[in-house]
Amino acid sequence: MLAFGAGGLLILAGAAALVLSGSGSVEAQKRVPPPSREAVQYSFAPIVKRTAPAVVNVYVSSRIRQSRSPFANDPFFERFFGDDYDFGMPRERVQSSLGSGVIVSPDGIIVTNTHVVKGRGQTEIRVALSDKREFDAKLISQDKKTDIAILKIDGNGEDFPYMRFADSDALQVGDLVLAIGNPFGVGQTVTSGIVSALARSQIASDAVFIQTDAAINPGNSGGALVDLKGGLVGINTAIFSRSGGSNGIGFAIPSNLVKLHVDSAIEGRKVERPWLGARLQSMDRDMAEALGASRISGAVVMRVYDNSPAAEAGLQPGDIIVDVDGFSVADARSVNYRLTTRGIGKRSRLKIIRDGQDKVARVLLTQPPRARKSDFSNLSGNHPLDGARVANILPTLAEDMELDLTDGVVVVSVRARSIAARLGFRAGDVIVDVGNRKVHDLKDLLPLLERRRRIWEMTVNRGGRSLELRVPG
Repeated sequence: MLAFGAGGLLILAGAAALVLSGSGSVEAQKRVPPPSREAVQYSFAPIVKRTAPAVVNVYVSSRIRQSRSPFANDPFFERFFGDDYDFGMPRERVQSSLGSGVIVSPDGIIVTNTHVVKGRGQTEIRVALSDKREFDAKLISQDKKTDIAILKIDGNGEDFPYMRFADSDALQVGDLVLAIGNPFGVGQTVTSGIVSALARSQIASDAVFIQTDAAINPGNSGGALVDLKGGLVGINTAIFSRSGGSNGIGFAIPSNLVKLHVDSAIEGRKVERPWLGARLQSMDRDMAEALGASRISGAVVMRVYDNSPAAEAGLQPGDIIVDVDGFSVADARSVNYRLTTRGIGKRSRLKIIRDGQDKVARVLLTQPPRARKSDFSNLSGNHPLDGARVANILPTLAEDMELDLTDGVVVVSVRARSIAARLGFRAGDVIVDVGNRKVHDLKDLLPLLERRRRIWEMTVNRGGRSLELRVPG
């Protein structure tokens, strides 16, 4: 079992040792530049020695059956490829990928990225430890939005070396960090750098990231970002590079979010994001001018749903959320991240700006409203929506799909080569009218689709634009 204490860092001398003490405001006051050249000349070796055994290589193999070649039994192709190439039978191809992972419990729970373990067909996952031992791994949880996947290896009761989570909220820009992984498949590698930025939210659609200049390359995905106490502060997930190599801009998922997913996976449940009950939009220049805001930062409340936590807390359209539980938020994604890591059942303190005045709202974080089977329907028949899966516009669905409407029926997905697909329907389309009859929900829509019509006329809202459909019956 790994245990991280001050003993592994006794080589630090003088004021440099102050970097390793405490957390919060006391720690921030003690963070000073090294006073001399001697104070800078220390080694990361004790930290690496204790943390590296918990970082593993993750090998993923997917067996994919290829479709039959259109040139099967063609004499021309047989002449060039020979008799050994079997054109006549479906062939199986093995697709392999390589990444990294971090053991976070003595019984073999491993954190990696979803994109590392994602495969098609029959997928096999194997994990190699730093001491060259290999184990089969089982995928027990994954979340595509946050790119977090949880694996489990079975050591027959053996305890594995593991890394403890550190508080990613204690990080500050300029802190030294280490990145440990397996770049390019060359073997375990350690790089060092600093925290370049916190709460980067422009990289993916549903996450915030720690930015670091520690070299991160392909294969580092799923590896560890470690602080100078040997604590896991992040899971390396991406690089920003046109060439595919490290250009000093790498990103890691904060450990506080990772730990939430690990705890949920161990308990056998999925991570539920709290429901605020308000539609948020990131502040931009036009919004700032319209609202008279002095800064282009924060999340604007666009809509508040009835009987929601936001409504009970007194939030109003036009409010600008600038702080959640003492953390500044730059946009809507940052707000969602803070609420998610806060957790369902707790209260969050939101600092808002309303009409130029600072106000505080306390929101009780609750579970999203549960959808019922009757709120969804797979449509089929002799009508334009054949092959579409549709749903009532629930508040949570409206937030996920960024819908402004409350009335109508939304298209959730469209089956390929169906009538709906051929007519150009797509996810997010809202059916608001059929045959000049208003559609409020599925109870209105379904009877209208059962009637035979010489001409089908529909009104569809797509991204705020009204589209008219008129096709023969």
